[in-house]
Amino acid sequence: MTIHHEPVMTREVLAFLQPEKGGVFLDCTVGLGGHARAMLEAGATRVIGLDRDPAALALASQALAGFGDRVELVHSDYRSFESVLDARGIRAIDGALADLGMSSYQLEAEGRGFSFQREDPLDMRMDTTAGPTAADLLSGASESEIADVIYQFGEERFSRRVARAIVENRETAAIRTTGQLAAIVRHAIPRRGFSRIDPATRTFQALRIWVNRELEGLDDFLGRLARRLSTGARMVVLTFHSLEDRIAKHALRALAQREGTPLRILTKKPVVPQNDEVDRNPRARSAKLRAVECLIDQ
Repeated sequence: MTIHHEPVMTREVLAFLQPEKGGVFLDCTVGLGGHARAMLEAGATRVIGLDRDPAALALASQALAGFGDRVELVHSDYRSFESVLDARGIRAIDGALADLGMSSYQLEAEGRGFSFQREDPLDMRMDTTAGPTAADLLSGASESEIADVIYQFGEERFSRRVARAIVENRETAAIRTTGQLAAIVRHAIPRRGFSRIDPATRTFQALRIWVNRELEGLDDFLGRLARRLSTGARMVVLTFHSLEDRIAKHALRALAQREGTPLRILTKKPVVPQNDEVDRNPRARSAKLRAVECLIDQ
């Protein structure tokens, strides 16, 4: 299949990271390699790219092959970045990017289960080599646990109704496909006039976050990443929904305010995409960028 891939807010990412100064940069969620390519083309000496998704890494490897040993791709959860750096003898990095959004490949590729726009197995794992699928979790969780997940991670006010409908339906037949789940959710949520988003959107977001533990340890990860920045190095965080942006906002603010922490916040308010980018790439609409700079070696 042909996958359209445009990395989000590339101009802004490069403006903050300043890869033209050279050095070693860490792309914590390399995806299909769009941001990594931009950093390398702008002058980064070396980019280490991490990703949980082996299929995305394979595509990124093809896309970045022309850069030779200036780029290294590693199958790893971004929260394990320290072991990746330590194994390579890298104490400090000259810039870091954490793009917390879904990759185009994951959303568009068949068989992944992230989208309710097609009939796919209800998988939703970013790392298809490990962990339970969304179908597995839904088959074993209690009604109250499912409701809590949908409410907390999807901010769905009808979470109790959706959870009840899921449990009632799974008693008849296992919920194994995106189409099954989307139909259950749409039937459970009352229709009250026009809505610009599909009723299944929030539930699918919640399950994706649950399956991939997306918010687990995010604040701790950002703190550890900041401590690996060299003098003058910058860290950029891209978020795509309010839950992760709230965590990033408070984590970065707490780091900068902590006594003895040599970090300066570069974005008093999050930077958002310009209108021309949103027109060209609607997926960028919800993106928010936050950045900090390390003032002295830590």
